[in-house]
Amino acid sequence: MPAKIVESNDAPFTTVAVDPVTLDIIENALRNARVEMDATLVRTAMSPGIREQGDAFPLIADPKGRMLVGQFGSFIGGFLEGYDGTVEDGDMFFLSDPYSVEGAISHSNDWLVLLPVFKQGRLIAYTAMFGHQSDIGGKVPGSMPIDARSIFEEGVRIPPVKLYRKGVYNEDLIKLVMHQTRKPDWCIADLNALIASCRVAARRVIEMTDRFGDDLFLSATDELLARNHRAMKQLIASSIGVEPVSFEDYVCDDGLGRGPYKIRCTMWREGDRVVLDFDGTDPQSEASINFYLNENMFKMFFGIYMIMVFDPQILFNDGFYDLIDVRIPEGSLLKPRFPAALSGRTHALGRIFDVLGGLLGQKTPEFLNAAGFSSSPHLFYSGVDGKGEWFQLFQIAFGGIPGRPLGDGPDGHSLWPGFTNVPNEFLERYFPLVIERYETEADSGGAGLHRGGNGIHMTYRFLEPGFIAIHDDRWFVPPWGVNGGEPGARARKILERADGTKEVIGNKVENVRVEAGDQLHYITWGGGGWGDPLDRDPDLVAKEVRQGLVTIDGAQRYGVVVNGSHLADADGTQHLRKKLREQRSGPLPVFNFGPDIPTLRRNSLAETGLAPPQQPNWQSTAGVLVETRPA
Repeated sequence: MPAKIVESNDAPFTTVAVDPVTLDIIENALRNARVEMDATLVRTAMSPGIREQGDAFPLIADPKGRMLVGQFGSFIGGFLEGYDGTVEDGDMFFLSDPYSVEGAISHSNDWLVLLPVFKQGRLIAYTAMFGHQSDIGGKVPGSMPIDARSIFEEGVRIPPVKLYRKGVYNEDLIKLVMHQTRKPDWCIADLNALIASCRVAARRVIEMTDRFGDDLFLSATDELLARNHRAMKQLIASSIGVEPVSFEDYVCDDGLGRGPYKIRCTMWREGDRVVLDFDGTDPQSEASINFYLNENMFKMFFGIYMIMVFDPQILFNDGFYDLIDVRIPEGSLLKPRFPAALSGRTHALGRIFDVLGGLLGQKTPEFLNAAGFSSSPHLFYSGVDGKGEWFQLFQIAFGGIPGRPLGDGPDGHSLWPGFTNVPNEFLERYFPLVIERYETEADSGGAGLHRGGNGIHMTYRFLEPGFIAIHDDRWFVPPWGVNGGEPGARARKILERADGTKEVIGNKVENVRVEAGDQLHYITWGGGGWGDPLDRDPDLVAKEVRQGLVTIDGAQRYGVVVNGSHLADADGTQHLRKKLREQRSGPLPVFNFGPDIPTLRRNSLAETGLAPPQQPNWQSTAGVLVETRPA
């Protein structure tokens, strides 16, 4: 039974004409309100993931639940369909269970606050914000166990409940939730920050309606949605063909020794609509790498990618959703059956963007990006310090951004808009560790006319005994290059003990004991390269050698000879490039995936120091998760 909207004033809104200047003012006011939501959040949250890195996502929607500004697309339609209750003036909703909102939030660490905005008894908007909580209980610190077999092992699950009911705060509910977490001080501060962010946006919406009138404001938002629809309709017609094209990429492993896991998507156009079909994607995992991909979220991913490639001035909103048909097989890695574990979904989430790039670039290779989003590397470090106090770190690292049509990929950065690193000074002030090294990993970016961004080499020296966990990917299947560019280097993790012994450890490991003085070398992947490396400016390659981004040996991947003064040797470079071109057997491929999977399996131990993942037992996987989803 869908939610019931309770309004004391049910007078209908009237559609009125909106002049272009007013429409532009309202559009920018909405953009600014979204920015203010972020600013409010990061200035009032406490956890490093939100306060320092900005791991949170805002939303302002119209009364029908359609996103006007935001990032992940609107979940409100699914929420209203599934919530068996009322939506009234003074209510505020709180939830974290992905299965309650059809995957609009994709794991239980993401706490979401939703505020219906009423004015004089009429619903005029929704504001929402969700952010990643550093700990919500469960079997491991950080609440993201790699070996979880169900979502019940991943901490507290919050169904849609009223945080405020007609303006009255549900204090007992919050006491219950905070009782589950190892970091209640962070969680309550972060929750209050989410609430404040939603209230700020609600005030801005009220101010806009007071200035322009309710009818004109809502007519303007309708036009913003319609304008987006018209723009996306043209982009789809010009960029998507009627003949199906397919692309596939892989999540390297599940942390339990199995993999890789294939994500496959086929795309074609039917009239004005584009179809994106994930048939051929591997079945769900027994472990926590499943990604419950909400269809509307993927529509927004698709729309953002199209807009950023072809026309960045278009406002992101939900106006184009009816132009996209997303089909995801039930029981697959991207639509697992309840109660599949979901906490490690970031690897598949990252791979979705690489798959999108591979799909959309096949018709127009000149617009292709190489692979490089690839993952969202996490580090967890926890224990009890010498004062007997609990410490717990959750940090998101960055990898290399792919080479692009217009230039090199940035070194060691995030493709998530607005994400930033945790400053090393912050880490050393609040946690018992020292950052011994923080620099890009030379030669890790794929060679190309436009170089893939280098990954990061970050070395942590631990000052207290404790346990670490690592969640990363792209250690087995490398980020691919395009238009003749080479793949980026794969991720590596090396644990150096205080006595000098070194051990290569996996990229998905849990409960690794560390002692004071141990060091972790945390090395992320590089982005794939774009274009023929032999066309890159030799002086630029030599400059990057001087900067430490490329080594002298690595310069030879570009056919560049660097002399003792770290300058390009013109004669040596000309001779080497002629030799390398003569060795080519044919035209350069549009996609360079590196070695195939069987070759990667054969060479994995020698090249990475790790045994290759084994093919999952799909029969076993399908038989484990047989519980029925609650009504």
